[in-house]
Amino acid sequence: MKHLSIIKTFALILVFSPFVMSGHHSGHEHNSQTKYVSYSQIGNPADVLQVKTEASRALNKGEVRVQVLAAPINPSDVLQIAGNYGVDAILPARPGSEGVGRVKEISSGVKSLKVGQLVLLASGSTWAEELVGPAEGFLPLPDLGPISAEVIEQLAMSAVNPLTALLMLTSFEDIKEGQWIAQSAANSAVGGYVIQLAKQRGIKTVNIVRREGLAEDLKAKGADVVLIDGPDLAKQIAIATDNAPIVLALDPVGGDTYGRLADSLGYGGTLVTYGVLSGKPATLNTGQVIFNDTRLRGFWLYKWYQTATMQDKQEAFGQVIPLIANGTLKANIDSRYRVDQIEEAVNRAWSDGRNGKVLIVPSPLE
Repeated sequence: MKHLSIIKTFALILVFSPFVMSGHHSGHEHNSQTKYVSYSQIGNPADVLQVKTEASRALNKGEVRVQVLAAPINPSDVLQIAGNYGVDAILPARPGSEGVGRVKEISSGVKSLKVGQLVLLASGSTWAEELVGPAEGFLPLPDLGPISAEVIEQLAMSAVNPLTALLMLTSFEDIKEGQWIAQSAANSAVGGYVIQLAKQRGIKTVNIVRREGLAEDLKAKGADVVLIDGPDLAKQIAIATDNAPIVLALDPVGGDTYGRLADSLGYGGTLVTYGVLSGKPATLNTGQVIFNDTRLRGFWLYKWYQTATMQDKQEAFGQVIPLIANGTLKANIDSRYRVDQIEEAVNRAWSDGRNGKVLIVPSPLE
């Protein structure tokens, strides 16, 4: 039952008061310097992101100092920096939407955290070496005893992609064991979580990728079918599934892939879009939508965080956090970069050749 208290704490943080990183200094300065990433204008992330250094300040009452252990670069982070996201950043901004850290210092009056404790960084500004803020802005993890670097890195990615996968899999269709779904960008972090969660539920998956050499890894995660995207995608899917109806399709790519997935759906099936990785407008055969009674939906995790009830959040995190902590649910990690390597990191995060998430890891994990 340890995990239940985590979920409740996280829900309270999300619902009531995500903290904002304080730029104000108290009267006492620490001698050490700490690095963080910032940007003052919208544009190509590799061009506008800057690594800055500031003095590690003394804590105010109720604050804690947290060493950042790992923080992912998510597509939504990059899109917001480039000005292509649904919410504009208030400039200057410190990017990074999630991560995991270790409490290094607490101030007077802090009872919820202790020095040495692992915490989830649920309130942003995570591309940094350390964070300072109110204790309420950090989610305490249970005492798991000795914990590997691998699990620490996986926990750093627990607030965005796993929830996206779970919610898309469960919110739009009541999918029964043995039924089929399809998804594009199956080699993405979200795609990997979809495969693993579907496998646990006995749901069969058709997984669409855009290059060769990915099938072995995806099938190791539990993928049933892996196909290369192309003009005949709907035909490929029909052959691979022996014409089984596809009840749900998930697409973060857009462009022609969107229309191909729509064409692959069974009667009354649902197509959910949650990204535009191709950078191209979605194409669609409107006749197919009409005569096949296709349902077209969108999903945006940011809006879910705003509108979901506390119970909804408890239930969602209650499903994914324990699976991540025990190693059942995981994402590929492509590469790791220090804070001062942010230009290389964001370039790698947006490259076609990567296979997994790019992490900011300020110091090597033991």
